[in-house]
Amino acid sequence: MAKMLKKDATKLLAKVPEANQFWCRDGRLLRSTRELEKALIDMADETFAYHSNGERADFSTWVKDVIGDQQLAKDLTKMSNRTQAAKTVASRVSVLNKTLTTDKTPVTNKTLAKKTSN
Repeated sequence: MAKMLKKDATKLLAKVPEANQFWCRDGRLLRSTRELEKALIDMADETFAYHSNGERADFSTWVKDVIGDQQLAKDLTKMSNRTQAAKTVASRVSVLNKTLTTDKTPVTNKTLAKKTSN
């Protein structure tokens, strides 16, 4: 597995544009992996089941297509309940945060501008 760089972790933790936010059945609007983590901790099991069941994979689809985190999306497809999903997202956020604090690759304004223009 390739080493994740600081710029990649930054992108995966960033807030998405308002137009791409996740509209949760309970009324929450989520714009980042961190917000998904917090929402999963206290959302009702019924809300989780609405978005993640045999017919729907809303969380993993949003994470893959909007956030761009293929690994987390793949992991979320395997989660059968809210508690597992919350732990999985929390673990991923922890890894991404650790990358931000340990990777010595500088993130410059040029790097950020390039990231936001894509």
